[in-house]
Amino acid sequence: MLRLFVALPIPYAAAEALRAAQGGLIGARWAPLDNLHVTLRFAGEISEDRADDFDAALCAVRGSSFDVQLAGVGAFDDAGVVRAVWAGAETSEPLARLQRACDSAARRAGLKPERRTWNPHVTLAYLKGADAAQVGVWVRDHNLIRPPAFRARSFGLYSSLRSGGGSTYRLERLYPLA
Repeated sequence: MLRLFVALPIPYAAAEALRAAQGGLIGARWAPLDNLHVTLRFAGEISEDRADDFDAALCAVRGSSFDVQLAGVGAFDDAGVVRAVWAGAETSEPLARLQRACDSAARRAGLKPERRTWNPHVTLAYLKGADAAQVGVWVRDHNLIRPPAFRARSFGLYSSLRSGGGSTYRLERLYPLA
């Protein structure tokens, strides 16, 4: 079984600018810069055969390169427990179109429909035991972050390998945008 997702990689200049927000929260496991990405479609645990089908469907995705602007920060919570902080990706029609195409490719490959509403973002840290008030202060203090925009010229299929120190992501396949 493989744990896969489709994402836009974050170039070094934008990732380096996000590093400025990575700090100041007790209980945060900050993502390494090379793990930063905008998820387009999470596949989860799938068989190698299903992964091959997903890859074939993603190969058929067509689109043009486009600009991506990251801006602002926020937090995700489950039942009142804050679990992650993120930097937002401004929604644009090209970004939304690419996400829909990746979701359609996943469905053609037989993957289960995504239950969560897509919210374009870059996860900066996963939190364990963080104080909600402290997270609120962190969001207030970093909400004006606006790294340099970047040109999305490709998207990738990544594998996620879990370990005690967090997940490691590996690019399995890169799909060009015209």
